[in-house]
Amino acid sequence: MSELMFRDDPYARSASAAVRAVTPEGGIVLDRTLFYPRGGGQPGDSGRLLWDGGEAAVTDTVKGEGAEVVLIPAPGAEPPPVGAAVRQELDWERRHAHMRVHTALHLLSVVIPLPVTGGAIDAGRGRLDFNMPEPPEDKAALEADLNALVARDLAVTEAWIEEAELDASPALVKTMSVQPPRGAGRIRLIRIGDGADQVDLQPCGGTHVARTGEIGPVRLGKIENKGKQNRRVTVLLEAYQP
Repeated sequence: MSELMFRDDPYARSASAAVRAVTPEGGIVLDRTLFYPRGGGQPGDSGRLLWDGGEAAVTDTVKGEGAEVVLIPAPGAEPPPVGAAVRQELDWERRHAHMRVHTALHLLSVVIPLPVTGGAIDAGRGRLDFNMPEPPEDKAALEADLNALVARDLAVTEAWIEEAELDASPALVKTMSVQPPRGAGRIRLIRIGDGADQVDLQPCGGTHVARTGEIGPVRLGKIENKGKQNRRVTVLLEAYQP
């Protein structure tokens, strides 16, 4: 299994690695990867690889067999040879936008405490689908509550629990259609806020900002009817100002 560097340090933008394998389709498997693979509604990372005598753009990252992470090079690009030392360079602005959106969606599930039926993340926007028969009465109030959580600049951290612990606390899982991956014995949780300031704790394998203040101001888009009991709520992010 590749070392998942994006999990240990989601802010790392470049790193060295070695090529472990090249798939029959030309996908590249590294021994350690900064690139997050598509999953949980979050897109796969993009960027580029450089090695002695060559380079290739990475247009997507996906999950391969087992727990492998596969980097997808641009069409027609020649992958590096197996065993080559490479330099990974992440498309950081795109990844950071995904981190901000993903964390904002966790907060959206706090201000709308209803079961989640689906979701998706993009660089400047994201959405959650809720089991919500009727639309919210006051969208402006929801937006204000969401921005208030962002402004509290709450710490975003991870924790790990055993699968049996999750089974004993089913309320941690907010998604109705997607369950946390099992088989490794442990489940990763994302916590927003510490101690008495904790506002959210749920299973998640994605990348997140370190504090909610980094999300910046957010707006709610229109709330769409997506079925008898489903409403789609879109979050729009402003440009990040560090």
